[in-house]
Amino acid sequence: MIAKATIDHVFETARVEEVIGDFVQLKKSGSNFKGLSPFSDERSPSFMVSPVKQIWKDFSSGKGGNAITFLMEHEHFTYPEAIKYLAKKYNIEIEETEQSDEQKQEANERESMYLVNEFAQTYFQKIMLKTDQGQAVGLSYFKERGFTNETIKEFNLGYCLDDWQAFTDEALKKGYQLEFLDKTGLTIVKVDKKFDRFKGRVMFPIHSMSGRVLGFGGRILKADKKAAKYLNSPESEVYHKGKVLYGIYHAKQAIAKEDNCYLVEGYTDVIQFYQTGIENVVASSGTALTPEQIRLINRLTNNITVLFDGDAAGIRASVRGIDLILEQGMNVRVCGFPEGEDPDSFAKQNTLEELTEYLEANAKDFIQFKASLLVKEAKNDPIRKAETIREIVNSISKIPDQIKREIYIQECSKIMAISEEVLFNTLAQLNKKETQEANKSYPSKQKSFDVIKSDAPSNKVDLQFELEKKIIEILLLYGTETEDFEDLVLKETEDGALKLEPVVHHAKVFEKIYMDLQEDEMQFTNANFKTLYYNIIDTLNQTPEFSTKNFVNQLEQGLASDVTSILMDDERYRLHDWERNQIIPKGKKQSIPQLVTQTILTLRCFLIDRKVAEYQNDTLRENANTRSILEDVKDYLSLKMLLSRKLGKVVGGKI
Repeated sequence: MIAKATIDHVFETARVEEVIGDFVQLKKSGSNFKGLSPFSDERSPSFMVSPVKQIWKDFSSGKGGNAITFLMEHEHFTYPEAIKYLAKKYNIEIEETEQSDEQKQEANERESMYLVNEFAQTYFQKIMLKTDQGQAVGLSYFKERGFTNETIKEFNLGYCLDDWQAFTDEALKKGYQLEFLDKTGLTIVKVDKKFDRFKGRVMFPIHSMSGRVLGFGGRILKADKKAAKYLNSPESEVYHKGKVLYGIYHAKQAIAKEDNCYLVEGYTDVIQFYQTGIENVVASSGTALTPEQIRLINRLTNNITVLFDGDAAGIRASVRGIDLILEQGMNVRVCGFPEGEDPDSFAKQNTLEELTEYLEANAKDFIQFKASLLVKEAKNDPIRKAETIREIVNSISKIPDQIKREIYIQECSKIMAISEEVLFNTLAQLNKKETQEANKSYPSKQKSFDVIKSDAPSNKVDLQFELEKKIIEILLLYGTETEDFEDLVLKETEDGALKLEPVVHHAKVFEKIYMDLQEDEMQFTNANFKTLYYNIIDTLNQTPEFSTKNFVNQLEQGLASDVTSILMDDERYRLHDWERNQIIPKGKKQSIPQLVTQTILTLRCFLIDRKVAEYQNDTLRENANTRSILEDVKDYLSLKMLLSRKLGKVVGGKI
């Protein structure tokens, strides 16, 4: 159990923009920050963070909340895990309790797999540093690669004994279940036996962006033609190779700071670069580069520099990856090393200054790199040159941004000495072909002008939902404000006519709303809004210094998400820089009393309309007392007419 005082300390200390900034590249947008959603595939920012309110909102997925809920959504942490993560980040002392065997068994499957992986990481490093075999084989290998003790500990490198089930036996002895050793792939379980997957290999733990151990890469050290040189953990509930980048946990802050990410192939490339002093470097985790891995980088920066080995295989791998990066709308540069060198060996032989200078001098824009590479292959063969030009244009066609495409076409025209018109025509042909192929994959039975019934929800606005939401918003933003509310009442003049006259009430906003809703006996139809309404009223009654930050922190996740959506809804307009295009969204310039009165009156009118509709349906029933019903309808319509007059005065100007 974590003490409440510790939890409160974490909430007071943690800054939502700092926490999320470790996972998403945030850019200043007025008083807020914006960035690309970490929960969906997008190229335009729909993710917003409010330092003032200490909340975030992802408009693409609908998720939102505080720093804790972000970690729970993004890293799949439990509530205690999120608290512990933030305590560690902000150097807050937290009481840790050893998990009993019974608690380990009660942990859910996903968490159990994380626990097994974390145990394995600690075990493999201990074996390497504390046993004779570990020091003689594992530690010696890493020392030969030039890694320091600090680097070895930083990346949690280790060694698995060259024994069939030493690790498995130790894990079972410590109370970890064979089921989860099997599911993480650490142990291979057969009907009649079980043995360690990584027997006799040096170990590279693979971490998530928050530092959780997802899986392992293991390199064999002895010559064995039957065994793979590198072996990765199999796909599991917690480890998906195509969605993970090796080194991202150590590199994330440097990537955001430098606004660039170096992409290499191997584990040791990452570690050697990091040790030399270039920390913004990652590697694909035992797989060819995937769109998911590129999008992971795109959360932190829009710029990738691909580093490849000096051999032909390294060059081909880089060329394949370029188009994928371009498709994600990112800027890509490419840098090769001298023949026979790779990022690991080159970094080992050079100082930080020399390495930095080399990268700056030799990193080329993708089009320059691809052109020089393909021209070299084509030599003086005109047919090969034409194929080369088409291949470059094909890469340009992958870029989603039209302006960038045009600039690259112009650049290609200069490098290849061919007219822009021809290149643009080739680009148009490629796009046309792509569209035709996409159309072919569409169901052939569908005819051009068939009307397709859509299951998508109607765009019709639910007025009551919006009004209930507006009431919650007013309470959250202005609930403690004290205002003069002018109500309009009917008074008879000397000549017998009726007119509306203002009567002033001095009250807090939440008191005014509560009394008006009580008077109408109005109930919220949305269950979450109803719960929030009574929570807010109760909190405002008991706490004079109401804080939305503290209020959100005390809510369960679903309600916290609703509150975040309400508070951040107006901010979505800032995401698209509308003001720069002279489109100014309506602000909250009207007075608070006017806003409160207008909302309540509009809700009353809406409820009257709904009541009248119910009465009209009643007249269709057999044996209905039509005359009585029509009299009730008449009364309601008269009331609505009065309310509409009041509403007209409120909207038209201050009453």
